[in-house]
Amino acid sequence: MASKSFSDKVWSFFASIKLAVVLFALIGLTSIVGTIIEQQAPYRTNIEVLTHFVGAGLAPSAYKALHALGFMNMYRSWWFLTLLMLFAVNLLVCSTERFPGIWRTMRAPMRPLSADAMIKMSIRKEFRLHDSPAALEKKAVSGMKSLGFRAARHEEEGGAFELYAQKHAWSRSGVYVTHFSILVILIGALLGIFLGFQGMLNLPEGYSTNIAFSRSADLSDPSQDSLRASLMSGLDAAGGNFRLAAQAAGEDVAAFKKSLERVGLIPLDFHVLCQQFEVRYYGTSDMPRSYRSLLTVIKGGRPVLSQWVRVNHPLTYDGVTFYQSSYGLMDDLSNGTAVLTVKSPGGQTGTQRLKIGQSFLIPGTKETVKLVEFNPALAFDDSGRPITYSRMMTNPAVRVEIKDGKMAASKWILQRYPETWNLPDGSSVGLKDFWGVEYTGLEVRKDPGVWVVYLGCITLSLGLFMAFFLSHKKIWVRIEPGRKGARLLIAGTSSKNKQAFERDMEKLYREFEKGGG
Repeated sequence: MASKSFSDKVWSFFASIKLAVVLFALIGLTSIVGTIIEQQAPYRTNIEVLTHFVGAGLAPSAYKALHALGFMNMYRSWWFLTLLMLFAVNLLVCSTERFPGIWRTMRAPMRPLSADAMIKMSIRKEFRLHDSPAALEKKAVSGMKSLGFRAARHEEEGGAFELYAQKHAWSRSGVYVTHFSILVILIGALLGIFLGFQGMLNLPEGYSTNIAFSRSADLSDPSQDSLRASLMSGLDAAGGNFRLAAQAAGEDVAAFKKSLERVGLIPLDFHVLCQQFEVRYYGTSDMPRSYRSLLTVIKGGRPVLSQWVRVNHPLTYDGVTFYQSSYGLMDDLSNGTAVLTVKSPGGQTGTQRLKIGQSFLIPGTKETVKLVEFNPALAFDDSGRPITYSRMMTNPAVRVEIKDGKMAASKWILQRYPETWNLPDGSSVGLKDFWGVEYTGLEVRKDPGVWVVYLGCITLSLGLFMAFFLSHKKIWVRIEPGRKGARLLIAGTSSKNKQAFERDMEKLYREFEKGGG
């Protein structure tokens, strides 16, 4: 016996079902670890997770080992992608090896059977009936039609004839449609990995940027801090213009963008501006009810798209999608702008925008209001001194100084409590917003393979439906005329779910049992 060639051995290796089981098990087991370990998360987050499983003493060592193996960004690691590629090749070779035989079965025309062959089938029934062959044929055609079969007719010498039909022959390809859909999903996922990105962006109110921070990069690497800071400084100096920043760095634009990507910075081909950020709370509680951001896309120096972004309602432009994910308060609150509503004693209303230290005159009065202080979460201790109890805008308030000639008074105006807005002379000053001190946390994603994945999922659903809910069914009805009626022989086969097919056959049997036997 001639030994196999190297190419035959390779083909046999990838055509192995055992290989498919091993690869599937490895992908499943590593995915369990990748699910437990939070991907691309800060060091402290996963140390807490590992402490729960291995204890505080072993957690740092376990983290170091898992980090070295790529489990902190597992789904983009070389070994996990290699497992996926091997699984894809295995699936393709197995399908190529076995599909031609299934294709021939599906394409094979339906043929009549001999009486001996029908008797050997597991699903069969024989009748001796007094009806005429013509009446039995009519019943057979009607019964097969009710089950979804279109009968063909074959007549033999001596007057015997046979009706036969099949349906859902193509359902045998359901497994291979499923295989194909898995390959499509893998292709879509790889397109997303190699041509897309996942990033994050904390964008303060009033600021714009054309840079996002990659989630797949290790931003904690101190060796890249100086280069990252230098690149961002150069980009800021160039007003966000990649061409000018690249010229200052002595590089072309493509090389400059590659330098940004190497240190975890994702260059965008447009600017995104946070015009406004809003949080709404349940009543006067500190529990947020909803939060949203008004984002504007700026391309070529002009706005091209503005949209409120909230959870599950992202903004998409040029294939890049911005998801609302978090929010917070900036460290420096001194540059914020208080938006005050003003009502004079005569009922005249207006709006004032002030920085800390600025003042205005209430219309129709001699009172000057000066903005002295801002507190994002005002509370008072037991001695009545103001304190800040949170680093969120949970109870924003401003302290103003009111002067009327030689008299001066100071008071806190709280956004949530309109009763603090009233002044003694009948006028009021209310706090509408303190703008420019909050940032919106955005998930930034580009996934050119997402529609390929959707197509694969639709195809997968079709393949699973074909594989589990449809079967290739065949029916033969043989009628042999006799002196007092006819002999009737019915047989059938089903590629799967034989019990359901037997129930269908019982319906066909009952069509003839009505005629007696």
